[in-house]
Amino acid sequence: MLRFFGFAEGKLVEHKLGDQLLDYAISHTGWIDAQDTTDEERDRLEVLLHTELPESDDVEEIESSARYFTDSSGIHVHSLFVTQSEGRMETTTVAFILQTDRLITVREQELADFRLLRMRARRGQVEARSPRHLLLTMFEQKVENLADTIEDLHHELEIISHKVLEETDTDLESAIDDLAALEDSNGKVRLCLMDTQRSISFLQRQLRDTQAGQDIIPEVIRDIDTLMSHTTFLFDKINFLMGTTQGFINIEQNKIIKMFSIAAVVFLPPTLVASLYGMNFRVMPELDWVFGYPMAIGLMILAGVAPYWFFKRKGWF
Repeated sequence: MLRFFGFAEGKLVEHKLGDQLLDYAISHTGWIDAQDTTDEERDRLEVLLHTELPESDDVEEIESSARYFTDSSGIHVHSLFVTQSEGRMETTTVAFILQTDRLITVREQELADFRLLRMRARRGQVEARSPRHLLLTMFEQKVENLADTIEDLHHELEIISHKVLEETDTDLESAIDDLAALEDSNGKVRLCLMDTQRSISFLQRQLRDTQAGQDIIPEVIRDIDTLMSHTTFLFDKINFLMGTTQGFINIEQNKIIKMFSIAAVVFLPPTLVASLYGMNFRVMPELDWVFGYPMAIGLMILAGVAPYWFFKRKGWF
């Protein structure tokens, strides 16, 4: 799917063009958003723009030389974005190609950042005077969305923290699962922030002489530094709650084991008495005694009550 945008009076506007005007749109728009394109669309883009679009395997490479570089086609930046997949956060890479008169984005799937940008563009809320300005605005919005995601993670963490530390009937095993999911999501967000930090540093070198670079990049860098500190705080709190939850589980397990241990000690003396009088020896004085059986029963009861009373007095249960 191809979407086309231009600039009008300092705002980003979307162009609704049919297939019959596709060649004109490719050649005359300021931003071309290529999402999960067909082979035919890729071929037409590459022919009209005189550039080769990156393949999915190329954009996933992690070395800096493959993610941030310049060539005859323009400035290339491959940046990670967070997306939701089956209830869990995942990361996907978007390829940006910045040319003199246009910006090209290549991606495999729909992203909330781009959907929000289109919605804001329809309302005339996206300020963009040039492809360079638009690229930096995208990264600025990306950092804002990551900040919102961090706030959501912090809110979820506060709920779990209240359940673990305040409520007495909390399912601790479920709490561990929730904490593990939060740790994974926070790690994905931090990874995107680190990648954005590298992207902005690269763009700062390339666009340091532009007005957009001087106005937007310093603010984005400060925001990233703040958010990185916040993710570190979330990691620390998640680890604390994970250790606390596991400690509570160990305490509960120790209580159960303690009860079994006490029960074993309580029933050991009566078992000893019963074993003694269950022996089949011919000479046992109590066998012919009228009160032998009541005495054995009483002795077993006394042998069981005595340890129980002792443990109770010590406060061991």
